[in-house]
Amino acid sequence: MEHRTAGQIGFVAGRWPLDPGKPTLIFIHGAGTSHLIWTSQVKALSARANTVAVDLPGHNSSRFQGKDSIAGYAGTILDFIERARIPHPVPCGLSMGGAITQHLLINNDSVFPAGILINTGARLKVLPMIFETIKKDYDKYVELTGAFAISKKNDSEALRAKVRASLQCTPEVVLGDFCACDAFDVMGQLGTISLPVLVLTASDDLLTPPKYGTFLSEGIRGAQRVNIEDAGHLSPIEKPLEVNAAIQAFLARLVL
Repeated sequence: MEHRTAGQIGFVAGRWPLDPGKPTLIFIHGAGTSHLIWTSQVKALSARANTVAVDLPGHNSSRFQGKDSIAGYAGTILDFIERARIPHPVPCGLSMGGAITQHLLINNDSVFPAGILINTGARLKVLPMIFETIKKDYDKYVELTGAFAISKKNDSEALRAKVRASLQCTPEVVLGDFCACDAFDVMGQLGTISLPVLVLTASDDLLTPPKYGTFLSEGIRGAQRVNIEDAGHLSPIEKPLEVNAAIQAFLARLVL
């Protein structure tokens, strides 16, 4: 994988330069995490598509200030696409990244041929306890993220280490991320999305349960939903083979 920067975005690419004849999967992480969530996807899917995993501003390799709104992060993705000259961009977002993807598909549909939503919702209200824990004991927040974001069926020290490694930003940035999530609500706008959309849910997701994805797939015309069994909120690192297979099948049906 190659590490590069464009605008406010640091990113890794499965190959560089990008193939102009292929779609480009832009993997967008969730609140407080980084491109490391997507390592298995960037590597495994690079034969089928261009693969790019970003670090949003303030996260990991992106040293700019984080945002406190989904629109703000969406703007940095649009700037990144232009600066890096991304061909046929297909945003693929997890959790907060899924909110960013929805914002992009609703407001900038002419830019994208399709989108992928993973373990996310049309509204992402945040429990007050999360804000309190980040402010009072950030180390405890990191520990709880590993406990709640991974299915107990897959829980291991190796997976928890991957989660900890992905959480490379300040508490202030994480608070901004969750403020952005808490204010996000496009429940009444899903019907305006007319692009092909894949919705992935996970059977053991405690943070964005499968019913969130059902609402998305029913609200977006023609959306396809695939449920990943025995996986939690971080299904891309828990069940990479199953997640990759669903994305590959979706891409195979995509007409550029």
